[in-house]
Amino acid sequence: MRQALLCDLDGVLRRWPPMTGIEQAYGVPPGALAAAAFAPDRLLPAVTGRCTDEEWRAAVAADLATHTDQATELVAAWSASVGEVDQEVAELLARARRHGPVVLVTNATTRLESDVDILGLADLVDAIVNSARLAAAKPDRRIYLEAAERAGVTPERCLFVDDSATNTDTARALGMTAHHFTGTPGLRAFLVSQGWEPRAASRRGPGGTPPRGRRPGGTP
Repeated sequence: MRQALLCDLDGVLRRWPPMTGIEQAYGVPPGALAAAAFAPDRLLPAVTGRCTDEEWRAAVAADLATHTDQATELVAAWSASVGEVDQEVAELLARARRHGPVVLVTNATTRLESDVDILGLADLVDAIVNSARLAAAKPDRRIYLEAAERAGVTPERCLFVDDSATNTDTARALGMTAHHFTGTPGLRAFLVSQGWEPRAASRRGPGGTPPRGRRPGGTP
């Protein structure tokens, strides 16, 4: 029977640079940027579409104004990054699509579509579910059910991967087979256990060399 793989984006497929360099450059206390950006009353409206990405970042700058008179410049420097794709995870997802649809399920802002274009992720997966467009963020069950529907399967036919234990717990409660992501080896082992990834010995091509895989974002 048809199965689908539902996968988180940030913390699994996409990595972000540390904020410490920007904080040091603008003379704000360590952790101040993260505290302002990811405070629940700031972040939740942004990832459920109650405010735009631009409005969220402007609010973050306003919060940081207590630390520096260059808060707007600080947030602009932080916002310039779109992160980077973890190529090992990308290759696993590319191979997984041979077995069934792969859907990204992410708590993100209205900027996600732009980031996806820049990172070249659209061709890596079959669909992307953005919490800001759905007005429901993980662990709200609605985003899980939407992802399963986009994949064309029931929740019981879904494999779910996320770096948040809270989110994987919700997936299991809905009948999904969930994996708490802590690194690529664990994800590979999970996919092997579900029959979605060949074992290490069979992944090598002629002469024992690894096969060439497509890398998103134009990386050779």
